[in-house]
Amino acid sequence: MREDTICALATAAVESGIGIIRVSGPDAVSIVSTLVRSKSGHAVDISETHRIRYAFIYDAEEPLDEVLILTMRAPRSYTGEDTVEIDCHGGVLMMRKILEAVVHAGARLAEPGEFTKRAFLNGRIDLSEAEAVGDIITSENENALKASVRQLRGSVSREIKGYRAQILEDDAFIEAGLDDPEHISLDGFTDELKTHVATILSGIRRLIASADDGRRLREGIRTVILGKPNAGKSSLLNALVGADRAIVTDIAGTTRDTLEEHINLKGVSLTIVDTAGIRATEDTVEKIGVERALKAASDADLLIYVVDASVPLDASDEQIIGELGDRKCIVLMNKSDLQAVISEEELEKKTGRPVLSISAKQETGMDLLEEKIRAMFYQEELRFNDQVIITNERHKYCLSEAAKALEEVLHSIAMDMPEDFYTIDLMRAYEELGYILGEQVSEDLVNEIFSKFCMGK
Repeated sequence: MREDTICALATAAVESGIGIIRVSGPDAVSIVSTLVRSKSGHAVDISETHRIRYAFIYDAEEPLDEVLILTMRAPRSYTGEDTVEIDCHGGVLMMRKILEAVVHAGARLAEPGEFTKRAFLNGRIDLSEAEAVGDIITSENENALKASVRQLRGSVSREIKGYRAQILEDDAFIEAGLDDPEHISLDGFTDELKTHVATILSGIRRLIASADDGRRLREGIRTVILGKPNAGKSSLLNALVGADRAIVTDIAGTTRDTLEEHINLKGVSLTIVDTAGIRATEDTVEKIGVERALKAASDADLLIYVVDASVPLDASDEQIIGELGDRKCIVLMNKSDLQAVISEEELEKKTGRPVLSISAKQETGMDLLEEKIRAMFYQEELRFNDQVIITNERHKYCLSEAAKALEEVLHSIAMDMPEDFYTIDLMRAYEELGYILGEQVSEDLVNEIFSKFCMGK
């Protein structure tokens, strides 16, 4: 029910310089008005929009804190409703007591994401822009943040709305021609429609293709470290993380399972996975570890193949090289502090991949590895300044369904089907694109999306 007034902490419940309590709804101004007075104890008028007032906030007759009151009247607020923010001192107890006072005065505690949900329901933002708010909050690197901000500013919405406008125009023309053939002729329109649909389909496919880049932005480049036992995989993970996360010993087979860490290398997010050493073994537990290592490799965006340069290549190395396939891979000649018996040229020839010489133990060569990863994923492929990137799996699904519908339109045109066949699939594409913006989505889906937000957003 949007008839009630909600409140929540808009800042974290931790000690800080400033704490913010947000109140939104039809009674926001009147509720907060009952709690604030001037320094001399008189009433304070907070009704004027977009003004900040200095006041003291009271609980009954007890002054609680010295505050600033920011009022934003509907519709010129984040939620599109009357909204009041109370800026108080950032003590945990103080914020809790002021929030309790607001609840006692007539507001209720907001549900997770309810402020942004109300912004969507009140038409302030569409659903794709609302989801971008959540992405901004959870962004873990600069590029992910930039992509989310662009989406919040409407980069996805504008493109989707453009496609929908063209689809609707074409569908309306066909419907008009079918209803009034004496005055509106459809002769020759099929070729024009084919051009329009092909152009839109090309754009949608480009957005779908960008989703993998969007996933890497959001979750990090899924990076799996492969190598035979004692090659230095765990030492490499520790060097990259900057902490002893993996156990390192001279005993082959120490790592029995995958170990996952999220790290940020100069703005590049990696979800990095250390794996069991790959070799033939009769040990049941180690064999499971090898199977999991190979499974992790099959799902990776990037493989880092660690080679012990102080010992000759063997059957285990040949097996690993066979697993590389056509995936992105960097080969590391580890233990550069020891006498090498393998050359970079030999490894490059065998793997067909770039080879870097490092020492994970002494943490040398890490800068070269970081720069190579960045070059592979962020300089050659991703163009964040001028490219709309899909970072949401729901959007990708809707785009895929819209693409299928438009492909059916082209198929119907190729089969010289009647024009009313075109309209069915055109409107299906129109509706699928509309789901991205939040049109005709179910209440359950809306609730699910906003339940993932933090309480004060």
